[in-house]
Amino acid sequence: MFRITLSVVVVSAVCFSGCERPSTRLETGTTQVRIEPGTPPIDLRADVNRNGVIELDVASEDENESTWDATHGAIFLANIDDDAARCRGTDSSGRPLPDAQLPACNDAADEVVNGADDAADLAPLAIKAWPEAPAGTVARLVIDPNQAKQIRLFRHVGDAYTVIDPELPLSLAELQTGLSIALEGRDVVREIAVWDGFVDVTLQVTVPEQKYWKPGTWSDAVRLRVAPVLTFHHNLPTETAYASAVPRDADSTRFIADVRAAVTAASPMMTLETPAVEDQWTQDFFETGYASKPGPGGAQHVMRVFFRSANIENPFSRSFPMREAGRLVFTRFRGKNVAGIQQIDLNSAEEIQSLNSFGNFETIPPYTQGTKQWPLGRMIRGSVQGFAPDRSFIAMTEGQKYQEPAVNVDTSWLLVGHVDETVSFLKASTPRGWIMLANDARLAKSMLEAEVTRGNGATRLFVGMQWMDDQGNEVPAVTTISALLANTDVMQASAAAAVKVDEQVAIIKRETGITDAEIIKLPFLHEDVQGTSLAHQPGTVNLFVIDDKTVAVPNPHGPVINGRDLFQKHLEDALAPHGYTVKWVENWNLYHRMAGEVHCGTNAMRAIPSTKWWEVTP
Repeated sequence: MFRITLSVVVVSAVCFSGCERPSTRLETGTTQVRIEPGTPPIDLRADVNRNGVIELDVASEDENESTWDATHGAIFLANIDDDAARCRGTDSSGRPLPDAQLPACNDAADEVVNGADDAADLAPLAIKAWPEAPAGTVARLVIDPNQAKQIRLFRHVGDAYTVIDPELPLSLAELQTGLSIALEGRDVVREIAVWDGFVDVTLQVTVPEQKYWKPGTWSDAVRLRVAPVLTFHHNLPTETAYASAVPRDADSTRFIADVRAAVTAASPMMTLETPAVEDQWTQDFFETGYASKPGPGGAQHVMRVFFRSANIENPFSRSFPMREAGRLVFTRFRGKNVAGIQQIDLNSAEEIQSLNSFGNFETIPPYTQGTKQWPLGRMIRGSVQGFAPDRSFIAMTEGQKYQEPAVNVDTSWLLVGHVDETVSFLKASTPRGWIMLANDARLAKSMLEAEVTRGNGATRLFVGMQWMDDQGNEVPAVTTISALLANTDVMQASAAAAVKVDEQVAIIKRETGITDAEIIKLPFLHEDVQGTSLAHQPGTVNLFVIDDKTVAVPNPHGPVINGRDLFQKHLEDALAPHGYTVKWVENWNLYHRMAGEVHCGTNAMRAIPSTKWWEVTP
């Protein structure tokens, strides 16, 4: 019989460390038959299965690694926090840094890994060891030039991190022994047409002519995506509340005391921060959010994020054109696991600046409508053709994808132009998991008319309150129900406002599927100011949602009927079936007569949702 004898073991392409080298010959009697050299075992790994670690011998870490979807694919953070607290917002002489320079100081701004906390923000990669890599083999990490600008790669050996120069090859020893790599994201997506957030890293290996391995150039690629920055919705409880402490202002002191009482009532463990700034509009000059990536044990590794508003306050200043209070994003809030972001077009028009305040950037809680889902919530803002916020800022939010496209409603008819002047959202046991509060000036009018019918027309509103006239003088605000109803300017402005709010509600109903049964109408009248609309009574829809049982609401100073404020009673009765306790806040002087309310003067960092963004499809 013709016999075949193998002289050595043939190594397959999937055999890595510890294998014998492949044979190039086998003997058949006295005849030698050529065997092709083995395929080089080129293997670059990333955290494809999203369990927070690199696994060199787990199949799911290597499957479909060059693609990315809701079931698999590696993730990295934009490493723009300040773990070592190096960034102070001033230069070496203690002078404030210009607005444009403030964001430039962050952990991704240098080629240093600033300790263990900074290292935890990096994404792991690994080259699997190929001990048999022959002399003359050349290995490189190849990245598209546009993508390469968005990241930095480090060698990770022991506790040391050194930058990998993509222009230089890796050493043969690194290929033979394996290499641990850390990827650092340098920024978030700013404009999706410029960079879509994906990075493809390719290990490219050129093998020379020799007898054991196939010569030629071989490669293995992994795809990663930068984590989007997501905003919070009101279904998430507050962890830290904020309210500006305006120095030497008694009204600010009282406002903070009322907000603190509401926060403490919700949870004695909740923190209220009160930065001392002259700008009382705490909701408007910053917004909170977060970015996250998979961590060990199924946890999310989270970086909190503060956005600075794209408000131009000093258009003729080259160094400090932006709203000054927004500097707190970088000078106070940025730090360990906390990033700051600003994005602004300094050529944007003066008339849209109010739209760039964050009372005009809200988030509808999660919902499903037909085949469309927004499991992390959906942005809503006041924006119409010709009257829209900073386009570069919108491009950035749209680039995050997971809460877009936004629901846009018309706020051009409002004096301030913010979406929070007319609608708000609260967690509730409904088909969507939330309810919407919407202003209804018609309801306010009918409630007052009903009291006239009951003989209460002489009952007073706004007792003890003062308006400011055009010269800055205080004048009594007190009026009666009958006198208010006889105020034709207020009645006409209220009727017009009701039509405009109806239009907003219709859009939200169309976009979310919310029904009338899930909408609570909050009554307050409007007045005309310079051809635009403003809440004449304190706008109770502009409230601070602390958690799923407590809301802080502006005191309406309505008529007291049978011992109770008519409008307080209405709101308390409307929210009671949903389990809410209302905490009334005095904001007339500091906010209401200055064209704002409680929500305008507060802000919150909320709990991170349990839904992981990478497990959903945008």
